[in-house]
Amino acid sequence: MMGSLSFLHTSVLGSLPPSSSSKILRNNRHLAKQQRIGVACGSQKLLEHPTFLFPSRISIYRRVQHSSSISALVTDESATMTPSEEDADNVGILGIDPGLEPYKDHFACRVRRYIDQKALLEKYEGGLEEFALGYLKFGFNREEGGIVYREWAPAAQEAQLVGDFNEWNGANHEMEKNQFGVWSIRVPDSGGNPTIPHNSRVKFRFKYGDGVWVDRIPAWIKYATFDPTRFGAPYDGVYWDPPPSERYQFKYPRPPKSKAPRIYEAHVGMSSSDPRINSYREFADEVLPRIQANNYNTVQLMAVMEHSYYGSFGYHVTNFFAVSSRSGTPEDLKYLVDKAHSLGLRVLMDIVHSHASNNVTDGLNGFDIGQSSQDSYFHNGDQGYHKLWDSKLFNYANWEVLRFLLSNLSWWLEEFKFDGFRFDGVTSMLYHHHGINMAFTGNYNEYFSEATDIDAVVYLMLANSLIHNILPDATVIAEDVSGMPGLGRLVSEGGIGFDYRLAMAIPDKWIDYLKNKTDEEWSVKEISWTLTNRRYTEKCIAYAECHDQAIVGDKTIAFLLMDTEMYSGMSSLTDASPTVERGLALHKMIHFITMALGGDGYLNFMGNEFGHPEWIDFPREGNEWSYEKCRRQWNLVDTDHLRYKFMNAFDTAMNLLDEKFSFLASTKQIVSSTNEEDKVIVFERGDLVFVFNFHPDNTYDGYKVGCDLPGKYRVALDSDAREFGGHGRVSHDVDHFTSPEGIPGVPETNFNNRPNSFKILSPPRTCVVYHRVEEGVEEGSASDLTRVTETLAAADIGPGQDNFEESGFVENGDASPSRGKDSEVEETNKTTDVEAEGTVEGASYD
Repeated sequence: MMGSLSFLHTSVLGSLPPSSSSKILRNNRHLAKQQRIGVACGSQKLLEHPTFLFPSRISIYRRVQHSSSISALVTDESATMTPSEEDADNVGILGIDPGLEPYKDHFACRVRRYIDQKALLEKYEGGLEEFALGYLKFGFNREEGGIVYREWAPAAQEAQLVGDFNEWNGANHEMEKNQFGVWSIRVPDSGGNPTIPHNSRVKFRFKYGDGVWVDRIPAWIKYATFDPTRFGAPYDGVYWDPPPSERYQFKYPRPPKSKAPRIYEAHVGMSSSDPRINSYREFADEVLPRIQANNYNTVQLMAVMEHSYYGSFGYHVTNFFAVSSRSGTPEDLKYLVDKAHSLGLRVLMDIVHSHASNNVTDGLNGFDIGQSSQDSYFHNGDQGYHKLWDSKLFNYANWEVLRFLLSNLSWWLEEFKFDGFRFDGVTSMLYHHHGINMAFTGNYNEYFSEATDIDAVVYLMLANSLIHNILPDATVIAEDVSGMPGLGRLVSEGGIGFDYRLAMAIPDKWIDYLKNKTDEEWSVKEISWTLTNRRYTEKCIAYAECHDQAIVGDKTIAFLLMDTEMYSGMSSLTDASPTVERGLALHKMIHFITMALGGDGYLNFMGNEFGHPEWIDFPREGNEWSYEKCRRQWNLVDTDHLRYKFMNAFDTAMNLLDEKFSFLASTKQIVSSTNEEDKVIVFERGDLVFVFNFHPDNTYDGYKVGCDLPGKYRVALDSDAREFGGHGRVSHDVDHFTSPEGIPGVPETNFNNRPNSFKILSPPRTCVVYHRVEEGVEEGSASDLTRVTETLAAADIGPGQDNFEESGFVENGDASPSRGKDSEVEETNKTTDVEAEGTVEGASYD
C-alpha cells in the first residue's frame, strides 16, 4: 500500500485532493514526494494487426501509432461507433462538480475511449463479460477426452509443455503456435484418466533469441508451489484439478451488502500467535470468529495472489491466478471465504493490477524477453519499470493484457466468491509519472493532463463495470493518494467507478501528531479539517492505521503512545501509569473519531483493535529470517488481567454502535464546534451527538453542546466507562433534555448554528456519544439499548463492570453555564441532501 498525503481545500463542492508531505511506503521502498504537471487526452492513429481468436470468433489486434505520450487502447477504424460521440459528450460528472467543466474535453475523450473499447469487445469477443472468461481458454482446461493448454507468447520461437507427467522431457509435447502468437497443445487422456495428474508440477518451456531455452511458470496457472526444504527454491506451476470428492463446494450465500463497510484488514500468513506462517483453514476457524465478535462486517484479505517474496506483503505478485501456497491450497481458501460468509462477513481481496514482480524465474516477467510492448504484458524500457518499487508496469493498451487482467477479476469473483476488491497502487496507474516526484496541490490540471494515463483509466473503468456486472453488490475500493476527482463516481457519469477511496491523509496526520506534537499543541480544528476534508460526492474509507503504519521502522499507534511501558505496565492488577492511562484514552479516541468523522466506512488492521504492540517485520536476512515480529499476539487480548482487553472491548462497542444506529451511512454530518481553548470537538453524525474532549486535564461540567432535534438524550457510548479501562465518571442513567436556541429557522441566532442544545459532563481525554430517546419508547428499553454493559453482553465479549459512579453527572441537563459558548462554527456535512428540518447542510469553509 502506498503512503498517504495530506488534503487541501480547493473546491466549493468539497473537492479536496491530497498533497504530499509524507513518505510513500511499500515493502520498505519509498515513493518520493510528488510535483505537478499539465490537460489532454492524446490523439492516436490505429493500425490493424491480427491477434489470437478462439475458433468460434473473429478478432483483431492493433498496433498503435500515436502523437502524444498517451498510448492508445485497441480500436477498430472500420467499426461504426455511432453512440460514442453522443454518449461521450454527455458526461454526468460535470453536473456534479462545475469545477470540472474546463476539462470537459478530457472527460469526453476518456469516455469515448471506454465506449469504443466496449464496442470492440462486443464485436470481436462477445462482450466484456465473455472477454473476461479467458481462464476458460488460456492455461490448463479440461476439454473432451483430454487437457488443452494455451499460452500467449508471441516472441517464442518454439515451445513445449514439460512437467512431472513427462519427466520434464518435452520432446513428445511440442506446442503449436497460431498466427496470433498463442501456443497450444492437447494432451489426451490415458486409460480414461488425465495424463497430467492433479497436483503435479508443470512448466512452459520455450526457445527465443539465438536458441536459448527457458522454463517458465504458465501465466494463467492456478496454483504454484516451491520446495520448502530448499532455501530460495524456485516455484513450479501446479496443475490443479481436484476430483469432485476433493473439490470444495460452497455452502453459504454471499451476505447482503451492508449500509457501510466496517473492514477488518488481515494477512492470513501472519495471523498466528506462533512465529510461523498461518493457514487459510486456521485463520477461518480461529480468527474469523474474533472478527465477527468485534462486530466487523467485512474482511479484507491481503497477500492472496501468489508472490514468491514473502516480505513483499503480497504486493509483488508473481502468479496472478494462483492463491498463495504458503497458507494452503485453492480449496482451503474457498473454505475460508465460505466460513466468512457463514458468519455474515463479506470478503474483499487485495488485488494488485498496478504492477507485477520483476522476478523472471517465478513470475509473469519471465515472458518478457525483449520483444515489443505489443507482444508483451509490459511496456518497454523505462515506461515499463517502476524505479521505486523495482517492478514491472503493465501495458493497459494491449488487448491480451486487458484479457488477462479482466479475466483475473472474474476468476476471483466467480471461483472463490469474493465480494469485491481493494485495488492497490491506483495512483501509480493513473499517471505516467506514477506519483513519483509529484506534490498534488489540488489544482485540477494535475489530474487531467497529458500526465494522465488514459489507457489505465479506461482499464479501471472497464474493470469496475465488469465487477459490478458480475456482482452488482460488489464493494470496490481504490488506494489513491492523489485525490483524483471522479475516481469514486459511476462509470455511467464519466467517473472511474470505484465505490470507495481510502482516506489516506488521516493516518499521516495522527502519526505526525504522535511523533511531533505535545498534547497541548494538538489542534482540534486541524483534526476536524483532516477528517472531513473530502469530496462530498465520493465515499471514503477512513482509518487511523493500517498495515503500512506498522511496517518495520515504524510503530503501531498503541506503541507510539505507550512504547516500552506496554511490556511492563499493561496489568490491570496495578494502577496504570500516566503513560499507559494517556495511551489507552487516546488510542480509543483516535480510532473512534476517525471512524465517526473520517468517512463513509471504517478500516482496521488485524490486531490494532486491541492495541497490538511493536511493529511488523517479515522474515529477512536483516533479522535472521525471524517470524517473531510477523505474527499477532492474540494471547495479549485473551489474558483477562491485561489492559489490551479494554481497547478491544471499545473497538467492539464502536462497531456495535454503527450496527445499531448506522451513523457511517448517514449523509448528515455537522461539526458544530471545534474549540481550541477547550480542545473539544462536537459534531453530529446522523442523529447521534459526539463529544470529544482532547484536553489532557480539564473536566467540563455543564458543557453545552448543540444538536439538531429537540427531546431527551442519553449516553449511547462512553470511552470512560470502566469496561473500557476508564474511570466511570459519566453517568449513563441521566436524561439530558434539550433547550431551544434562538429563532427557529434562523441559524445565526442559534447556538453554534444548532437549533437546540443540552448540557453534559465532559472529562479529559474522553469521547461520549448521545442518542435521542424517541417519544413513546419505554424508558427501560431505551436504557437497555444504549447501556454499554448491555452492548458488550450482546457482543458476547465477556463480563463488564456495571458500576458507574454517580459523581459529577449532569442531572436533567441543568448544570453550570457552558464553557463552549465562544467555540467557532464549522459545518462540514458534505452532502447534496437537504435535511428534512429545513436546514441545508452544505460545506462551508472560512
